[in-house]
Amino acid sequence: MRAGHVCSALASLVLLWLGVAAAQTTTSWKTLSGKAPTILAKGGFSGLFPDSSEDAYGFVQIASSPDTILYCDVRLTKDGVGICLPDIKMDICTNIKSIYPQDQKSYLVNGVPTSGWFSMDYNNTDLDQVSLMQSISSRSPRFDSNFYPPLAVEDVQAKFRPRGIWLNAQHDRFYSQFNLSMRNYIISVSKRVVVNYISSPEVSFLTSLRERVSKKTKLVFRYLEESTLEPSTNQTYGSMLKNLTFVKTFASGILVPKSYIWPTSTDNYLQPHTSVVDDAHKAGLEIYAADFANDFMLSYNYSYDPLAEYLSFIDNGVFSVDGVLTDFPITPSEAIGCFANLNKSNTDNGKPLIISHNGASGDYPPCTDLAYRKAVDDGADVIDCPVQVTKDGVLVCMSSANLMNDTTIAISQFASQTAVIKDIQSAPGVFTFNLTWDDIVKNLRPIISTPSYTFRMDRNPRYRNAGKFMRLSDFLDFTKDKDLSGIMISIEHAAFVAEELGFDMVDTVIKALGDAGYNNRPAQKVMIQSTNSSVLEKFKQQTKYDLVYMINEEVRDATPSSLTDIKKFASAVSVDTSSVFPESHYFTMYKTNLVQTLQTAGLSVYVYTLMNEFASQPYDFFADATAQINAYVKGAGVDGLITDFPATARRYKLNNCLNMGNNAPSFMAPARAGDLLETITYKPAQPPALAPMPLLRDSDVAEPPLPPARSNSSTAPTHSGATGMHTHATHILVLATVTMLFARCSLA
Repeated sequence: MRAGHVCSALASLVLLWLGVAAAQTTTSWKTLSGKAPTILAKGGFSGLFPDSSEDAYGFVQIASSPDTILYCDVRLTKDGVGICLPDIKMDICTNIKSIYPQDQKSYLVNGVPTSGWFSMDYNNTDLDQVSLMQSISSRSPRFDSNFYPPLAVEDVQAKFRPRGIWLNAQHDRFYSQFNLSMRNYIISVSKRVVVNYISSPEVSFLTSLRERVSKKTKLVFRYLEESTLEPSTNQTYGSMLKNLTFVKTFASGILVPKSYIWPTSTDNYLQPHTSVVDDAHKAGLEIYAADFANDFMLSYNYSYDPLAEYLSFIDNGVFSVDGVLTDFPITPSEAIGCFANLNKSNTDNGKPLIISHNGASGDYPPCTDLAYRKAVDDGADVIDCPVQVTKDGVLVCMSSANLMNDTTIAISQFASQTAVIKDIQSAPGVFTFNLTWDDIVKNLRPIISTPSYTFRMDRNPRYRNAGKFMRLSDFLDFTKDKDLSGIMISIEHAAFVAEELGFDMVDTVIKALGDAGYNNRPAQKVMIQSTNSSVLEKFKQQTKYDLVYMINEEVRDATPSSLTDIKKFASAVSVDTSSVFPESHYFTMYKTNLVQTLQTAGLSVYVYTLMNEFASQPYDFFADATAQINAYVKGAGVDGLITDFPATARRYKLNNCLNMGNNAPSFMAPARAGDLLETITYKPAQPPALAPMPLLRDSDVAEPPLPPARSNSSTAPTHSGATGMHTHATHILVLATVTMLFARCSLA
């Protein structure tokens, strides 16, 4: 496939450069030049397509700033042609092993014995049969089938006419063993192609170029790991960082790993930034930061938000690097063009409504005081409490009735109470109504959620068990004086609780809200969410709260009769992300009509649950939580976002490009579902088609009225838990044998 095909397949991403240019020029930057930082696309958009492939370079022009520089790691062929390859070993990034299976060689590369396939063993024409492949195993290999031959530097210039080209040249001494000269090649190609930057980790190489290339070409000294020896000076790169005045004698800038600037601790938290940016600027050197990739492990301080990481390098109030080298150029484009220097005092509560999911549960254990405090501080419009009931009749905020999900109960003295309750879930658990409130707060600790555990993406491990459990009364007291447009109470299993436990959740919640003064607080609305129409119908009869019907299955649309039913008891609907953009193997397949259908019927639509972790997102969103939000807000038109990370959503609402209309830059155009899939030209390599998703029907919505709470004593339990609650749970529990190994697995 060629770049033209990518442009065709993604025609919705129109190049609107004027908007981003205006955004960049109105900001005062702390770079050496005072201009916006430069974006360097490493091998093009290599976070998605094979590094240095035609689609990788072509996609930069569609989904990045127009000022983005195309970066090429130059390797030499036997006949002296410079080609762009991300690694000196071709077997890492191409299919050469299958084309020339007998050609494996072993050479000394910078003194290290290295086995593989190498470019200098082949003429450029020998490589016509070789195709580039994704070199990082965690990324999708499906684009490899498109057949991407290696590109010469001249091809990159001729095909894409980029704003600039950066050539990274290494291993000059290695190539000299084969009568090849990287120095002569770079000098020669710079006469045929406008080369804006040349970088190398070799001092002697850059020194030899200083008087031989255009004065408009910037020479940049690339730093490797601090303990590595620079070959021509025999000094470590770490020691050379202390002698920037020497570097200034042969280079105009330095390219350093991002850890040189923001080092991290052994447990992956940020340490104080170093002085390297300030030192470089004082020496008159530009400084570029490398190793940015949205799908690499970020410091926990960034909450898996790559945009937050870029902003810490360019918009921290103290310094700004002069450029970033990235596999995903769309995200620094957003950072520079739309999210730098935001007016964070803006507290607009308009569309999209930001609704927390168990508080800021991406940063702290769900439904704890810390999670709720963080959600408020991060700018949530609405914070939520999913209510559960304890054995002694206390309503608590807990994401699930099953304490295995949110607490340390699996390693407590209560683990033996594990049972299966089919009316709630098929898996064993210990439930809130098995324990009193005192049992919970005195013996258990919260546990942070880890939705992407299989990808080893832990959340904020220093605070894995931090925070305090909250009763509904605590939650309501906490929210009274907060800058919120409302609160949302979620209620599930109300029929079971009434029939089997003798407890009326609806009446008790209404009383708790009244006691907390919420019936006389017009500044904060009360939202009630449930998957049960019977719950919402009862609230409709007794209150004037905003009622939200949660569709807890994937549906592509809703029938008119189901809409009629929903409108009898709700003004809004919450839907799963996959009901808007169905996906197969991490590719979105199409956009459903569900949001439009619901909104046409007069219902607001909230989408759940948004998370920052790239493992939770389709490839269409570029491992970028902001791009995902943009797709649902601008692309699908949802009215609200239910999210584990309110800070990411709040920042989106403040971005400088949000209201630019047709002048918005291309990288802020929402991804169109199915377009990325179409760029896989070899149909057998595409993910399998999805089975047709069902329609929401009235039979899915309609329920019998809630049963009355079974009377168990002359005194009904209250929300304060002052009276005991006799339950019939023992009649429905199916005891299960659970080992401590299972308990530990449940914790994970």
